[in-house]
Amino acid sequence: MGWWQVDGDTLVRSRFVVCPFTETFASLRLLHRGTGAHPGEEAWLRAHLPGYRARLAADPVTALLVRSGMGTSWIADFLAPLPRDGTPLEETLARIRATDPARARADLQVSLRGPLPAALERDDLPERAAALLAHVWTATVRPYWNRRRQILEADVVARTAQVSRGGWAAVIDSLLPGQTRWLGDNRLQVNRHERPPRDIRGAELVFVPVTPGRGWATWEEPGRYALVYGCAGALADPGARSVPASLGTLLGAGRARVFVLLDSPLSTSQLVAVTGQGLGSVGRHLRVLLDAGLVERRRAGRSVLYVRSAAGEVLVAASGGGAGDSPDGVSIRS
Repeated sequence: MGWWQVDGDTLVRSRFVVCPFTETFASLRLLHRGTGAHPGEEAWLRAHLPGYRARLAADPVTALLVRSGMGTSWIADFLAPLPRDGTPLEETLARIRATDPARARADLQVSLRGPLPAALERDDLPERAAALLAHVWTATVRPYWNRRRQILEADVVARTAQVSRGGWAAVIDSLLPGQTRWLGDNRLQVNRHERPPRDIRGAELVFVPVTPGRGWATWEEPGRYALVYGCAGALADPGARSVPASLGTLLGAGRARVFVLLDSPLSTSQLVAVTGQGLGSVGRHLRVLLDAGLVERRRAGRSVLYVRSAAGEVLVAASGGGAGDSPDGVSIRS
């Protein structure tokens, strides 16, 4: 397994970062894989996969570049620079374009674990990669970015609250299930690949949520490290939980939508992000549900979280509702 040696100061200084470029690269990975992990991803792929594949069919060099760079256990470094807080996407794309062509080819050889195909022995690979990522952003991410950003920010609220409830170990264990784990003795497992441990004490450590896929580990020498992770549960696939017709009739469609999502604690801002309803509407629904004894309010640090009460669970079970439809993992530099 791959793991990083950390210390208390590194974790205290760590932070969560919402990054449009990382969201774009995660979307490129999903397009490359071609299959979704839950209904929300499948619907997005139905809308955008044909256009993506048509673009690559018309540009076989870029298609080969993507296949070569998306390794099974290592992604070519130049394709996905480590996110910087507040950096515009255009600036990150400019960094990719400015990559030394020789370095780009070397990165691809690492990803391939072998020699570079003859068709990729050329100097325009960074420009081609940046152009493809710009296309993925423009055609498949930017139309949804406002809503995705809300969901990502809501996930950060949930993770921050989780730190206050269960500490960093609980957060790390939940970021990439089966990959990230707190091992004790200040050791952070970042994946299950057999790699030499890295001492990152004193380094900059960031956690970056994405809505598609599961995530990866990455770093940029000297001293910057990141764990990219996929949003979970209702935040991963806002359309996964259906509202029973009987609940919709009883509570009203909007209020019932809020109610069925509260099988796990969510904040008001998370509910706004997931449902697409306004802050005032969500607040009114929560007040009615609280007054009826169907939900409970809990404080976690600075956040106020809402969750169904025992009476609320009985109502959902009686209506025939409940869990709804249930919703990958390689690393960069791991």
